[in-house]
Amino acid sequence: MKSIYRLILGAVCLAAAPAMLAQQHTYSGYFLDGYTYRYQMNPAMDNEDNFVAMPALGNLNIGFQGNLHLKDVLYNVDGRTSLFTNPNISSSEVMKHIHDKNRIGTHNQINILSGGWKAWGGYNTVTISAIANADAAVPGAFFELAKEGVQNKTYEIKHMSARTAAYGQIALNHSRDIKQVPGLRVGAALKFLIGVGGIDFQLDEADLTLGQDAWIARTRGNIYASIGGFRFDHKTYDPKGNSGMLPYEYVSGGNIDNFSINGFGMALDLGATYKWNDFKFSAALLDMGFIAWGKTQWASTEGTQTINTDAYTFNVDGDASNSFSNELDNMKDNLSKLYQLRDMGEQGSHTNGLAATMNFGVDYEFPLYRKLHFGVLSSTRIYGRYSSSHVRFSANVAPVKCFSADINLGAGTFGADFGWMLNFHTKGFNLFLGMDHTLGKLAKQGVPLSSNASVNFGMNFPF
Repeated sequence: MKSIYRLILGAVCLAAAPAMLAQQHTYSGYFLDGYTYRYQMNPAMDNEDNFVAMPALGNLNIGFQGNLHLKDVLYNVDGRTSLFTNPNISSSEVMKHIHDKNRIGTHNQINILSGGWKAWGGYNTVTISAIANADAAVPGAFFELAKEGVQNKTYEIKHMSARTAAYGQIALNHSRDIKQVPGLRVGAALKFLIGVGGIDFQLDEADLTLGQDAWIARTRGNIYASIGGFRFDHKTYDPKGNSGMLPYEYVSGGNIDNFSINGFGMALDLGATYKWNDFKFSAALLDMGFIAWGKTQWASTEGTQTINTDAYTFNVDGDASNSFSNELDNMKDNLSKLYQLRDMGEQGSHTNGLAATMNFGVDYEFPLYRKLHFGVLSSTRIYGRYSSSHVRFSANVAPVKCFSADINLGAGTFGADFGWMLNFHTKGFNLFLGMDHTLGKLAKQGVPLSSNASVNFGMNFPF
């Protein structure tokens, strides 16, 4: 039971305490004049000047988002911080903050090197990045069982999952005006991906029915680890019952020896903008691509495992085959098989699609004050059970040539948020600072109590 429990606990920790996770783009800058990295949200967007970025600090994002917050699992009890399982916290108080589907995610991109220049009839950029994505989904029934303990009811802890992927990326972007269609500009980026590693944990079924006369439990789970040099650790379980079950190995952990690159892939970004009177329309489809992972280690419950305690009949005769001692050992053996993952060996290469993103925007230039404009941006991330979307309304102003700023309001899958950005841009130097999700109340340790917060900072050198 410990092996799969550790995986569940790991998913919950990923969901509840992502204090140092980051997001891939800062949408507060989508409509902002002089924001250098708009081309990463729409490859048709360009810059007025050439630029080179400060290595690793050209576009740095630190943030996280989700609908399960730290304040939902940590409480103040008698002046001390306690986990939601503390008996002094009522179950009704805890569960009113827990959703049926709890989500948390991070989509982190650090630009190691980047630069842009005007040439070949348009604007070009080259960006070398390190990307790490992580998503987790935890059903509310897991927290209900953890809080209430064993009661006479049914818990459906299914579709719990966590997925991570880390890879390097080299992106080549080109955009240009289409002279035959005044106002139209198009762009595309070709991305080459080098896979570092990925883990996919799936607990597709974990039903537990606790009745007065019998308990029925079902589990079905898998974990796929596509990391070069990764191996599962094992322990041996020795059955004590008389059911004829033989000793077997189960997964007790994992380690990495002789780490190596373990995947390659490609992706494509497409975008367009169209200027019509005081309006500018934009659309982009990002990260249409894949990563082909190399060798993958697979651990599994080997299909659906089931145990029904009503199937055991106890005999008071200590010498009988179904004596109390023998049946208790048989039940323990079956419970162990229910939760322990077996190493299914090394699998061949497999391919995963990336999380594609669709962005649609409308920018309106205020005719009475041309330095002020308003924007509406819709962004949708397409990634199966980890999909999300949000809409953001912004007001952007550039009162002088070297300074621009914006404020914005957003709403979507993970709730509402308030964002802003300040951007200083002169010849030779560019500095920006902003937040898509403004930091709210912090814990004593300085950790945000909300799962929606971000900070975006960058230094670049236009020329």
